[in-house]
This record gives sequence, C-alpha cells and structure tokens, in this order.
Amino acid sequence: MQSDSRIYVAGHRGLVGSAIVRALQAQGFNDLVLRTHAELDLCDQHAVNAFFAAEKPEYVFLAAAKVGGIHANDTYPAQFIRDNLLIQTNIIDAAYRNGCKKLLFLGSSCIYPKLCPQPIKEEYLLTGPLEPTNEWYAIAKIAGIKMCQAYRKQYGFDAISAMPTNLYGPGDNYHPENSHVIPALIRRFHEAKVAGADRVKIWGTGTALREFLYVDDMAGACVFLMEKYSDFEHVNVGCQEEISIMNVAKCIAGVVGFRGEVVNDPTRPDGTPRKLMDSGKLFGLGWRPVHMLESGLRDAYRDFLDTQHKRGS
Repeated sequence: MQSDSRIYVAGHRGLVGSAIVRALQAQGFNDLVLRTHAELDLCDQHAVNAFFAAEKPEYVFLAAAKVGGIHANDTYPAQFIRDNLLIQTNIIDAAYRNGCKKLLFLGSSCIYPKLCPQPIKEEYLLTGPLEPTNEWYAIAKIAGIKMCQAYRKQYGFDAISAMPTNLYGPGDNYHPENSHVIPALIRRFHEAKVAGADRVKIWGTGTALREFLYVDDMAGACVFLMEKYSDFEHVNVGCQEEISIMNVAKCIAGVVGFRGEVVNDPTRPDGTPRKLMDSGKLFGLGWRPVHMLESGLRDAYRDFLDTQHKRGS
C-alpha cells in the first residue's frame, strides 16, 4: 500500500474497524473510504455493487460483521448466519469484480473445533465439531475464509484472511446481554461498584482459559498482513498468553475499583474450555503485540466511562 492508496474499511465504527482506521491514519494513509450502516447496507448486494463501482477502493479491510457473546449467538442464530454470510459475500465479490488489488477478511477464533488441540494451529480448521453456542457465527466465518481461498484459486484475487483471538479495547460493545466477556465484565463490575454491591457473579465455573488481545494490536497486525502477506492459508492473530475467566474477572474488578467478592455461577455455560491460538506463523513474519493486559483493561475502562458519559448514564 502507498500513502495515497484508496482504502475501504468496512465496519469502521466497530471495535476492530475503528482500530484499523486509527492504525492507518497513524501510518499516514489518508485516502480512507468509510460508510456507516445508514449510508450503505452491506446486506444489500445491489447497494454494495454500486458503492464499489463508484468508489473503486484499491484495498479492503473487511471488518464488518454481526457480532456478540455466547448469549447473543445462542439467542439469534438465524441473524448471525444470515447477516454475516450476506455481508462478506457481497463485499468479497464486489471487490473482485471492481478491480480491488487486495482484500483482508477478518474471521474469528471460534472457527476452530470446540475440543481443539492446544495451542490452535491454522491447520486444525474443520477437524472436529464446533462450540454449539456460536456455531452459526463460526460457520459464516468459515465460509468467508473459503470464499477468499476460492476467489484466489479461480480468479487469482489477492484475498487473505486473519483469525483474531478474543479482542477488547476502545470502541467495544458494552451491552449488558449482547457483549463479549471483557466489556460485559467491565460493565457488571462498574455497576456493582456504583450500587455498592458486595459480590458479583460471573458465568460458568471461572476455569475456562482465554487469550485476550488489545484491539490496537489486532489493527496493527491487519495492516502488517495487508502489506507483508499474500497466500492461501488464513493467519492466526493472538498474543500466545492465556488467563482463566476468574482471573481476568478479578483483574477487571481491580481496574474498576470493585472491592467486593467475585463468585462463579456454575449453572451458566463456560463455552469452550480452552482456546489458545498458535500465532507462530504471524510471529515468524516479524509481528508482535505490544500491549499488556492490565494496561489494555485500563484503556478499555476509560473508554467505557467515556461511552457512559456521552450517553448521559
């Protein structure tokens, strides 16, 4: 990419998309094409085709998706598979047909089998059953990877895919029911602190292990891959460090300033028992994350407070 390259970031208001915009701007890329959902419905094939024909972006970061945590995925399976299939199909096809030089598709670590060998290597894709609570989203993302591979194989289209681990940071969704684990816990501990509660329950046993990557590190990896990587296989993006849900909850409680007890609720699901990405392929290309978990959580909590202030709550 050159500094004057025309770059479209799909989903630029989301967690990853907004971070990609920050990363591009910080590196001097000035010709960014951005559209809100109100301006462009990515589920509308005709509208997406017209947009690409008019704007002719040279590079595309496909960060747009319908996302959510365990509860949202399990409650709205039809919406998760339908919307994500439509969004990615429309953009990948339109990018190819309108002469885009390169496209990066953002997937998710939930594409891998529930009981996957650890750490998870790229080649473990499609080797076992998925986690049932989010299989609809996972299947859509697997289809996106395969579509990029198919367009590369048949048309020579330079489409690559990156699979992020669990992400958090500024721009996250703090909805009480439809958010991922870190933003959900930030909100829960903050509300408990304000209410003077003496305890907070977390879903599951608290023993499930997760890997968390700060979103600006993810964005940096996306720009890095767009410039340095061009191949058939998708690439894992993580930090290769894991922490239990209970320990991350206690860390968030400390950052928020909640002094009560943190207890688990074993009647609620844990989800996948362990999910650690093998990011050796990416690390071998020369990329490394730079943010530590606690400092990233402090940034995320500040973002939550700013969000609450803007909403007047």
